[in-house]
Amino acid sequence: MSAIDGLPPLREVIRQHGLAAKKSLGQNFLLDLNLTARIARIPGDLSDASVLEVGPGPGGLTRGLLAEGARHVLAIEKDARCLPALEEIAAAYPGRLQVIEGDALEIDPRDHLDPPIHVVANLPYNVGTELLIRWLSPSDWPPYWTSLTLMFQQEVAERIVAQPGTKAYGRLAVLAQWRSEARIALRLPPGAFTPPPKVSSAVVHLRPRPEPLAPADPDVMSHVVATAFNQRRKMLRSALKGLGGNVVSLLEGAGITPTERAEQVTIEGYAALAHAVAARSGA
Repeated sequence: MSAIDGLPPLREVIRQHGLAAKKSLGQNFLLDLNLTARIARIPGDLSDASVLEVGPGPGGLTRGLLAEGARHVLAIEKDARCLPALEEIAAAYPGRLQVIEGDALEIDPRDHLDPPIHVVANLPYNVGTELLIRWLSPSDWPPYWTSLTLMFQQEVAERIVAQPGTKAYGRLAVLAQWRSEARIALRLPPGAFTPPPKVSSAVVHLRPRPEPLAPADPDVMSHVVATAFNQRRKMLRSALKGLGGNVVSLLEGAGITPTERAEQVTIEGYAALAHAVAARSGA
């Protein structure tokens, strides 16, 4: 599909505006508008929703979201070279696209969007994981977002949906699945992008759980999980020494065998451990 609207094909847009992808910004542009439309459909009906898009680049996914009927799209783009191309899209969809030049790590989208809010993005590789952790770790839950539909390197995507006992299971899996339901919705080969990255990519779709799988303070949970997986090859009785106190007693109190390793503990187990740590400190 060369076009889903009256705008030029993306390759022509890139040529006209001199938008060679920058490695320093983690850019890999998705130019197939069939694929961007498929990604835009993953969250479901967006006709009554606002959408946050991070790193739109020349606007392939932006066009997909608007063509699929998104009520309003907020596109945050750090690369000023892409702004003229995005403004052309805004002109083609009057009143439905707002473009902000800036760093998504420093902008609160709630200042610009009305709920329900879906996040849909081909995330720049160099900030994708940090943004995901922020979206998964607010102090209040449920979060402001209704769903996350995010493109990652396939290895990162596999880590988000990994199950206990697997090599991919780690901090990302625990934090993602503790508070949300996560699945891989689409896999893409390197050749789908310009320039082609060295690895395959995948789109992960997450929806927040009404309540976490098990109760725990989010800050304590994050600290406990990070400490455990920081030395994942060690038994937990050694890996968690940084928590201080009688670690064996803490583990046994949470129903965890002290000789287990980090990847063997379920999400509920980590929540129980975080609860025990918080109770010990009086949090």
